Amino acid sequence: MKKFRTTFLALILVFVIAACSDHQSSSRADQTVKENNETIVLRFATWDSGEALKIQEKIAKEFEEKHPFIKVQMEAYGDEFDQKLATAFGAKNPPDVMYMWNYPVYFQSLEPLENFIKRDPTIDLNDFYQGLFNYSTMYRKLYGMPAGFTTRVVYYNKDLFDAAGVPYPKDGWTWDDFKSVAKKLSNPVLGQYGFGVRPEPDTYDLQGIVWSNGSSFISEDGKKIDSYMNSPETIESIELFAEMVKEKSAVFVGGKNQQSGEEVFMEGKIAMWESGIWPLEEFKKAKVNFGTVEMPAFKGKTVKGVISSSAISIAKDSKNKDLAWEFVKYFSSPEAIKLRTADLPVRISMVKDMKTDQDPLFGPFYKMLERSNATPGYLLTKNWDEINQNLSSAINAIMQEEDAKELLNKAVIDSEKYMGK
Repeated sequence: MKKFRTTFLALILVFVIAACSDHQSSSRADQTVKENNETIVLRFATWDSGEALKIQEKIAKEFEEKHPFIKVQMEAYGDEFDQKLATAFGAKNPPDVMYMWNYPVYFQSLEPLENFIKRDPTIDLNDFYQGLFNYSTMYRKLYGMPAGFTTRVVYYNKDLFDAAGVPYPKDGWTWDDFKSVAKKLSNPVLGQYGFGVRPEPDTYDLQGIVWSNGSSFISEDGKKIDSYMNSPETIESIELFAEMVKEKSAVFVGGKNQQSGEEVFMEGKIAMWESGIWPLEEFKKAKVNFGTVEMPAFKGKTVKGVISSSAISIAKDSKNKDLAWEFVKYFSSPEAIKLRTADLPVRISMVKDMKTDQDPLFGPFYKMLERSNATPGYLLTKNWDEINQNLSSAINAIMQEEDAKELLNKAVIDSEKYMGK
């Protein structure tokens, strides 16, 4: 999920236009295999499991039906995705195609996609939400085609709002509104709270809130964390949830020996829950009467969001790169997108055809997409993992009501040695 630059996109579009005159059919590799009467195995690695994996298996099967000489070998790595992928790259035996998000770590083992795009006029980059290319571009080269994404919104339980006589939240609300609503919907005696807080929140997810308050964990050029990670605005953003727990308008969920936030929300024990698209279908199946709304803003400031994005990439060491490209391309096709109910569509034409952005439940995700143009910390410095360990430890302690200013100052001091390397 390196920062996409307009000049790069313009360059790619020139390639696409110029390629129309000398394009050789994208089925060139298909024809070669047919002539040799071969069956080629394409290995596809994914981190998904459960229903999401079943969807990918169906996409692979439909691809095989269109290319009967290709067998897609699914490799579901699950929670061991990074470990197994790193091992495969190290052994020069990686899967041909794989899900990818951590491009700063893996891009040198991946095949740049410019040449495939250059000779394939069926690809229209303008049909993709441009912000998604931020997450699969490194040093002005594209290493992955967007497959799915989600922004983050607030889910709210309509029945709990109705019972308390509290109006439903609307886009454009503020964090002051949010805290006021959470307080009205909390009754600790009954075990009901306005909001659920993760005791060990993911720093990646918190970035949107910090950005909304006019700060960041790291400067845009990736060279400075002091006065960013420990700024008054960052401190205020992080303390927000810890203070709500202290005031009993929120409760910790999803920690050790605790139910997940999704489970607590479905049981009606919390009125609001902040998340991506992932639990939406589960909430529907559980017949929860819920709505979604865009994230709150800090007073006088513009709300901003963070994108969780996945893309499909090709291994540099793949022996079947042309066929791998056909699979990557199919994964972003309208047919495949319609099957991917666990992600939001990445193509503008599909969203318009399916009217996804007009759906009351899905609309806020697309509104947040319009507000999600900042670059996450891990794309700004190669040593983000080490810095993030210090940041994460500080934030986890802040959730337990320890001093935020002291902890974030220490996180900055402990992380300075990783800057500029």
